[in-house]
Amino acid sequence: MKTRFLIILIVLLVIPTVSEAQCAMCRAVVESESGGKTAEAINNGIVYLMAVPYVLVAGLFYFIYRKMRG
Repeated sequence: MKTRFLIILIVLLVIPTVSEAQCAMCRAVVESESGGKTAEAINNGIVYLMAVPYVLVAGLFYFIYRKMRG
């Protein structure tokens, strides 16, 4: 059981670094630039877009918890 858990954990930690895929247009823009600033900006934008729904859901659950508690 511990071995299976360890294998799953390693796979989950390795997959995000392997799967850094982009759409065709973004990839073309990033590959055409030599500085790497555009690639960093695109990756930061993706992280922000991905984080906003989680923050909103967390806030919703916090307010529901507060309402149910008191």
